Amino acid sequence: MILTMRLDSLKGTPDRIGRYWCTFSDGTRLGLYRQTVEDFSLYTGKEFSDEEFQKLRSAAGQMSAKMRAVRIVSASGVSKRLLEERLVRKGEDPDQAKEAVAWMADMNLVDDRATAEQVVRSCIAKGYGLARAKQALYEKRIPKEFWDDALEDYPDQAEKIETFLRARLDADSDEKDIRRAIDALIRRGHSYSTIKRVLTQLSFDTEDFIEE
Repeated sequence: MILTMRLDSLKGTPDRIGRYWCTFSDGTRLGLYRQTVEDFSLYTGKEFSDEEFQKLRSAAGQMSAKMRAVRIVSASGVSKRLLEERLVRKGEDPDQAKEAVAWMADMNLVDDRATAEQVVRSCIAKGYGLARAKQALYEKRIPKEFWDDALEDYPDQAEKIETFLRARLDADSDEKDIRRAIDALIRRGHSYSTIKRVLTQLSFDTEDFIEE
């Protein structure tokens, strides 16, 4: 067996995300997680054939993708598709990113149906309308097959609209103030018809307002 690479240094302590940094005789630096270090029985001075070194690099890449996937999911709910996209944007190999997402799914750590429900709950809590909830599902790359179930019991938001309008408008509010409030509510995903209905209930004149 022809030896082509030597491990010149191996940090004894991990960095803030748990990687042990290694430097090899050709100048290559790899950040390895403890499992990889143990799996390959690494120590300073160990020598590798080209085949062995490529196996180490591949294992390092696979573990890097998995650990980054765990960090992303821990920070916020994401769909499988969005998780894969974010891993690739962060520099992970596309094939290893795909494998990491499949591993996460097998471990029940990423679930598109559960993420869809989480996204919708968040939108409801923030007082967003149905349109904004659909936009959020799209932005999270949730497959449309999960939308209907997640949105099935989306509540009427008239009360949230009323609270918003009461905080923005009063008896002295003019047409410009009202239009600004309407625009803000539309950006939050509420329908113009519902906004107009609530304005009428609050005794604001909306007869001259035309839906755009």
